[in-house]
Amino acid sequence: MKILRIISVYFFSLSFFTSQVWAAKAEIKWDHPEKYHDINPGDNNRKSFQDHVFTSFEKHFAKLAMKLPADQILKIDVTDVDLAGDVNFGSISRIRIVTELFFPRMKFSYQLVNADKSIAESGEINLKDMNFMMSSNLRYRNDTFGYDKQMIEKWFYKEFKTKIDDNNNFTN
Repeated sequence: MKILRIISVYFFSLSFFTSQVWAAKAEIKWDHPEKYHDINPGDNNRKSFQDHVFTSFEKHFAKLAMKLPADQILKIDVTDVDLAGDVNFGSISRIRIVTELFFPRMKFSYQLVNADKSIAESGEINLKDMNFMMSSNLRYRNDTFGYDKQMIEKWFYKEFKTKIDDNNNFTN
């Protein structure tokens, strides 16, 4: 009987403190990627590099969407990408060099869709981070496309600050 009481207190307190489940989904659409400003692979294979870029950003948007209520879907329609840095054509090997001159940019539209298919929020976004190398807080320092991901994260937390679970919020 004592064990049953402990278990019931545990589940009551668990349901009391977790009033809403946090884990929305993200759906990403890449609209005419052949027209994007810069997804240049350098010496790598163009198709595999593009797939790597898209997969990396899809995972990043999905990770961020997990901060939103589970009954919502974050739909992103990407219309342009310009990765941080530029591919250097002046040497034997063509590699991406990241300097202050070539800041990350991304254009997309988004919709935050409720479970009943109504649109909670939407907008046309034109992100650019001209001071991307000035930040001392690069969360993705050792991650591929870290500057680009940090730019997306700043937008996300600014745009959805009222919808994000405070217990899951990053410190920026």
